[in-house]
Amino acid sequence: MRKLALAVAALQLLAALPAAGGATQGGRRRADTLLPGAWGGRHVRLEVREGGATVEFDCARATVEGRIAVDRSGRFSVAATYYQERGGPERADETPAGEPVRLNGRVGGSLMRLTVTRAGTRRVLGTYSLARDREPFIVKCR
Repeated sequence: MRKLALAVAALQLLAALPAAGGATQGGRRRADTLLPGAWGGRHVRLEVREGGATVEFDCARATVEGRIAVDRSGRFSVAATYYQERGGPERADETPAGEPVRLNGRVGGSLMRLTVTRAGTRRVLGTYSLARDREPFIVKCR
């Protein structure tokens, strides 16, 4: 019984110590930014890069400029530009107009919950469940 109590105390002490530099927890870097990599789910794919991210939806896409900061609870909120897509070919002289949105989410291990909200109106465009390194299921509106 005493050995078990000592083992539990040692594990609690190890858990309380800061991790070595560069250590990760799920999809987060210890420095509290989302690590580069792909996240996929139904109707969504998120590709995180060092300098930002891209999101692909069934009939839309979004871009994030800059790193995605994550708090201790795994929550993040970042501004993005959202581009609505439509079926059919794109014209060469067509320039898609982007609109500001907010990507709010929470990361827990290899899972993520992501909500896309139109800036200004706070209208939710969609809420998605993603997993790190999972292939997305996207049906493009082409």
